[in-house]
Amino acid sequence: MKYLIAGLGNIGPEYAFTRHNVGFMVLDRLAAQHDFKFSFEKLAFVAEWKHKGRHIYFIKPTTFMNLSGKAIRYYMDQYKIQEENLLVILDELQLPFGTLRIKPKGSHGGHNGLKNIEELLASTNYPRLRFGIGNNFPRGRQVDYVLKPFSNEEMKELPIFLDNAGDMVLSFCTLGIQSTMNNYNQ
Repeated sequence: MKYLIAGLGNIGPEYAFTRHNVGFMVLDRLAAQHDFKFSFEKLAFVAEWKHKGRHIYFIKPTTFMNLSGKAIRYYMDQYKIQEENLLVILDELQLPFGTLRIKPKGSHGGHNGLKNIEELLASTNYPRLRFGIGNNFPRGRQVDYVLKPFSNEEMKELPIFLDNAGDMVLSFCTLGIQSTMNNYNQ
């Protein structure tokens, strides 16, 4: 069984701890905990890991958020990954900070990264793990909010939520989407 786990974010140190980069943060945390390393490849930082008989490919697209689909499409073709074995990890404004939701499919909900993935896959039938970042920003200031670092208070709690998201990724790969939804969706 092969899986592609795509954490969405933007490359560069100025984005490292921003809300929009939570997908990268989940994968970095998993890599640190399970001792696998990312290397720079075409369109993404890529890591491979074998876990409980599963071959898992992790990518952090270097195409920036709004063109994430380009890297995902490339690696799905490269590794011959079925759509149901793709998991996209992204930030979600409509969920309170730290709330995690995994779904087998859905709309882009206004998220530009998902819009591009939907366009390049010609489908919305791929699993996604939405990581709540809250929506505590004045009207019209969404871009500023997602591109700012987490607050100091949020940073204290963030490791717990990153660990929970990592657990959900591993559950998705070993138990499947339905069991993961039943066990983890809040």
